[in-house]
Amino acid sequence: MNYRYLGNSGLKISEICFGVMTFTGENGWTHLGTIEQDEATRLTDIAIEKGVNFFDTADVYSNGVSEEMLGVALKGKRPAAVIATKCGFKMTEGPNNDGHSRKRLFEACEASLKRLHTDYIDLFQIHSYDFTTTFEEFLSALNDLVKQGKVRYIGASNFFAWQLMKASAISEKSGWEKFISLQAFYTLLGRDIEYELVPLCVEEGLGIIIWSPLHGGILTGKYKDESKWPQGTRIKDPSQVLPYDREKCRLILNEVENIANARNTSMGRISLSYLLHKPGVKSVIIGARNESQLLDNIGASEIQLSAEEMNTLDQVSVPARIYPYWYFDIFRKERMENYFENLYKRR
Repeated sequence: MNYRYLGNSGLKISEICFGVMTFTGENGWTHLGTIEQDEATRLTDIAIEKGVNFFDTADVYSNGVSEEMLGVALKGKRPAAVIATKCGFKMTEGPNNDGHSRKRLFEACEASLKRLHTDYIDLFQIHSYDFTTTFEEFLSALNDLVKQGKVRYIGASNFFAWQLMKASAISEKSGWEKFISLQAFYTLLGRDIEYELVPLCVEEGLGIIIWSPLHGGILTGKYKDESKWPQGTRIKDPSQVLPYDREKCRLILNEVENIANARNTSMGRISLSYLLHKPGVKSVIIGARNESQLLDNIGASEIQLSAEEMNTLDQVSVPARIYPYWYFDIFRKERMENYFENLYKRR
């Protein structure tokens, strides 16, 4: 297993993060299937044995069940684990049980600590910008949680680039703790993050953590033939998947399959490894409902793609050139390319 510093911090995380949204128990999210405590603990132990030290969850996952089960699974192993959780979505009824007001963040943190059976959270993340609470309010609240010792580091998830930059500027001006990470969606089928968020994160020193790096399982190849949709999977039919261009998907899957076959490995490992070679990416969150899925995904850490393989995948999955990129392609192409080349040398 390889380890990387998360953003500008001194915190080392495994480049494979075990996301435990699938820890559902009997009363969790039924669409994810059922993983009860014994199996959750076994999978967690396997991940740790393979070098995984980074675990991601959220209060809203199965309404707290995921956090509770992770806390039990890590009993006796807490010092070696880096726990990341998120808050911000509605957990219960009531006017103050949604978003990230100071009241909500303090109460959410206390509740997560209790469910996780720990007295501190390594990475406490805003799950999604709520478009209501001021930056000053939620950033000062997060800063206080760090000062109180309940949180070690803070991060954001699902933010616009301008929101991240504004948060960074306010925190720096105020002398508050700054975000060290962004959790975001990024796959071979969805490279929108490269427009604004990747350059910002590299420039400002935020580590990028990827959620759903296999595009809901599409990039494993198991859904390649839509006429033979596999049974017993979380995604029941094409209408349930995250948005993607199906024609482009076929081309991408063909190239991923070619590389996987040449290396005698899985398509999922190639798709994950691709992201781990991209600038700013520090860890990819894998989900697993069984041991074989877990071990296959963890194996992506061993894959080193060649420059030629990366170029092939880059070309087949290249995103559209939106404004102002096409403008600079015309009027400042060489300068723009030199800028990004120098920026991404920092990775």
